[in-house]
This record gives sequence, structure tokens and C-alpha cells, in this order.
Amino acid sequence: MQQPQALFASLYEAFLASVADAADLPFLCVPAGREIAPDGQEWTFGETARRVEAARRVYAAAGFGRGHRVALLLGNRPDHFVHLLALNGLGVSQVPVNPDYRPDELLYLLDHSQADLLVCLPEHLEVAVDAARRARKAPPVIAFSGWGGALPAPQAPAAAQPIDLSTEASLMYTSGTTGRPKACVLSNRHFLNFAQWYIDMGREPRSVVQLRQRSERLYNPLTVYHVSAGVLCPVSMILLRGCLIMPGRFSASRWWPEVVQTRATLLHYIGLVPAALMKLPPDPLERAHQVRWGLGAGIEPSIHRAFEERFGFPNIEVWGMTEIAGFLADDIEPRVVGQRAFGRESGDLQARIVDEAGNDLPDGTPGRLLVRTTGPDPRYRFFDGYLGDAEATEAAWQGGWFHTGDVARRDPDGSMYFVDRTKNIIRRSGENIAAGEIEAVLLASPEVAYAAAIAVPDAVRQEEVYACIVVQPGVVADAALARRLFDLCRDKLAYYKAPGWLHFLDSLPLTATQKVQKASIFAKGVDPTALAGVHDFRTLKRQQP
Repeated sequence: MQQPQALFASLYEAFLASVADAADLPFLCVPAGREIAPDGQEWTFGETARRVEAARRVYAAAGFGRGHRVALLLGNRPDHFVHLLALNGLGVSQVPVNPDYRPDELLYLLDHSQADLLVCLPEHLEVAVDAARRARKAPPVIAFSGWGGALPAPQAPAAAQPIDLSTEASLMYTSGTTGRPKACVLSNRHFLNFAQWYIDMGREPRSVVQLRQRSERLYNPLTVYHVSAGVLCPVSMILLRGCLIMPGRFSASRWWPEVVQTRATLLHYIGLVPAALMKLPPDPLERAHQVRWGLGAGIEPSIHRAFEERFGFPNIEVWGMTEIAGFLADDIEPRVVGQRAFGRESGDLQARIVDEAGNDLPDGTPGRLLVRTTGPDPRYRFFDGYLGDAEATEAAWQGGWFHTGDVARRDPDGSMYFVDRTKNIIRRSGENIAAGEIEAVLLASPEVAYAAAIAVPDAVRQEEVYACIVVQPGVVADAALARRLFDLCRDKLAYYKAPGWLHFLDSLPLTATQKVQKASIFAKGVDPTALAGVHDFRTLKRQQP
């Protein structure tokens, strides 16, 4: 198949080509029973195009164009992609916003991205206005409930350059290792290359992942502010003339009825999904589906084989990052099931396992995972960089290889396995949470002297946030203080970042430079959640209105 960048200058152009070829085929679907479409909703490519062009005219009339950014707080619904395509057609970069962000988190995103406009659903208007009025650029806020009047003009005129593959298509925020999230700059080339990578996996005859033109229906409950649901899924369906099914937030009880109702042929998941489905009572619908495979990351190894046997299709484990327009996948039979395997090198994506000095390690030895593109440009399949942070970008590319922050090992046959992370990240229900961001909120309390956020295993959500606190002299470390600190985090951060567990300690192990040695807080083999005096807030971690 010809590479999409040889055919199109932008995602918008690729979409128009699909509209011209498949106007009457379904493109965006919402299952019946969801709040946004109680009777269900399915837009064809042609109907979506009419909505895109209506939005594009409104943005163009206000003067939006290349060099501008628009933050989208529209949730997991088809309207998000209508705006994305309309903006892309004008050369405007979209900045998808996590709907669980609290005002201070949204303020950071607006200031960092220098967004020219924030478009949100009416239910997010209060949070959006609070953040926008305090932002340095103070972008206007528009509550979207269908296109009506004119938009306010951006503060600066659009750039005169033509729209091409190098044009910024999106900023996507990924958790930083020491504090605030970093923004990955993703171009039109990145969007199209990523989807084509998925499609091209089927060129290997032994691959389970065989994508078909004009017939795939991809069910994905994941969030559009992540690269899988926000880029890979919609763009691959555009190139394939397929349909993206958007159920919104994951619901185990609705999963099989919706999968059957919407005639899904493919599924995307995170580790939480298979674990929840395995707990459901038997249901005839669980084998009445048309699904050929699921694709995702983080399935619990102990249930992997049982899941496939019960539900009748393989779950393909992959490894990837926002920064990479591609991924490694355990898609070649015979697959390695139940061992956290994520495949071998494939396509033009090359991988190494090295020690801390950058020396290659022998097979079977865990080490740091490095990746790059083969050929003259090792960065070809990667993002443009971290916005406003050239130092972090170059540090990630030390030695001409991208340092992923993950620890992996390789078998003699080339199969690779996930072992751990070197980054200061907690992985909860598919969300990467920067420990430093939680610690900064806790340390802002005058009652806290030291704070360390670490990951502890969780049977449902893979990992949970565990906060270790040393209080200031004279402060009483009791249940009331624990609740105040939990509420502080929940007020300042998205609900899932707040500590599920909070534990007061007399001291924390520190380096000579007063940094906490997290690996030494608890002795090996100790379960921190079972210690006396630990406060359990997991049942209070709920989405906020």
C-alpha cells in the first residue's frame, strides 16, 4: 500500500478522499442507551463531512488558521472529531482536554499551549471559565451545543504558510516524570503514519491483525485525549473507510450488549477492561459477537489465556508511546500469552535493551528500552518534540536513540517483555500519573514537611497512588489531616490522581541532596497497604461533577 504521506498533505485531505469514495458508509457511531444518544447514533462519512464543513466555515470566518491552537473539551463523542477535522482543514492545531481536569490543571494546559480558544461542553463551562480567566492569554471560552453564532477572532493573524505534512495537527499532553505534563507536538505526518502502521501490520501473513477495507467497526471506550483513541483509531478508520464506535466511558455491564448491537469487529482495551469482563456472570452475548481480535496493553497475565478461551478471540498486547507513530505488538502466531510480552521488532521500528551506561545487554537481562526508526532519519516515526522544552527533547534522544523510560528484556527469539518503568510514573486504569505532580500539591500544604507518591499494585486498576507523608513539627498526624490532604489533592487534580492510600511516617529516606529514596521507603516484600495506620481513600476516588 502506498504511504499516506505520498497521497495527502493533511488529515483533512485524507478524510475528504474517504468521503468522495465512501460517502454512504458509516464513520462515527454511538451505541443506543448512552446519555449523548439514547436511541443510538451513526453518522456516515458524508454526514460527518457536512458537519465538518459547517464547523470549518465558522472557524474560518473568525480568522483561524495555521499557527493557532484550539483546546477541545468535548469528551468522548463524535463532535470531538468533527472539530478536529474542521480545524485540521485550516491548519489549526487541536489540544484535547481531559474532562476530569480541575481548574488549576486546565489553567496549566491553557498557559502552556497558548491556546487561542477553548471550546467545551456546557457542563464544563464553569471549570473552563475559571481557568481561562486566570490564563495569561485569557482565551475566549465557547460552550458548544451545536453551531450558532460567530466566534471571537484570535489575537494574532494566521500564518501564511500552506498546510502540509509538517503542519502541527495536535498537542497531546503526557505525564511528566518530575511534575507538570509535557506536550508532544504531533504533525499531520505523525497522524497519517501512525494509522498506516496499524494497517500495514497485516502485511505479515502470520499476523493476527488483518485490517479490511470498508468493513471494519472498531469499538473503543478509551479517551480521545490519549493517542490511541484520539489519533490511531479515527485516522485508521478514515484510511480504511471503517466505522469508529464511541461508547464513551467504559461500562462492563454494557460491553457485550453494545459490542453485539453495534456489530463491532475490533476492540481496543486497557488492562482494567479484561479484568472487569472476566468478573461478569456468563452471558450468551459474550459469544454472539463478530469480534476478530482485541488490541491494547496491560492485561493481567494470569487471566490472558482464560479471557481468550472464554470470549473466543485473541487479545493482542502492544507497547507504544504518544511520542511514536507506531508500536510493538505480540501479533505473530504463535503468540506469547500470559507473560507481559509485547512482540518483536517490526517494520522500521528498531529496539535495544541497554544498561545505564548505554551498553547492549545479553538476552534475558532486563534493561532500559531504547527505540528509533531505521534508515537515515532515526526520528522519522516520532513526534516533533516537547513543546517549549528542547532540552527534554534532546535528553530523550541521547545517543541517537529514544529513551522510553521503560525496562524490558528480550528472549533469544527476539520476543520482548515489559518488566518495569524507570520513570517516576504511576499507571492507574490506563492513565499515566506523574508522582511529582501529586507531591507538589501535598507539599503546598503548610502541614506537610516531606511527601512521596509511589505506586502500589491494585487488583482492578493495575496500580494505585500511595502517598507517604512526614508532617511538620507540632502537626497532629491523624485521620482528619489525612482526609484534608486527600481533599486537597482531589480539589487540585483530576480525581484519579488523588491518593488511594495515605500513610504518615516519622521520616523518609533522603539522599545527600534531600531527595526521597523511594525504593528504600519500605523493605522488600512489605505490602504498604497492609501496614497499621494506613488510610484507605479508594472508595472516595470518584469523578467530580
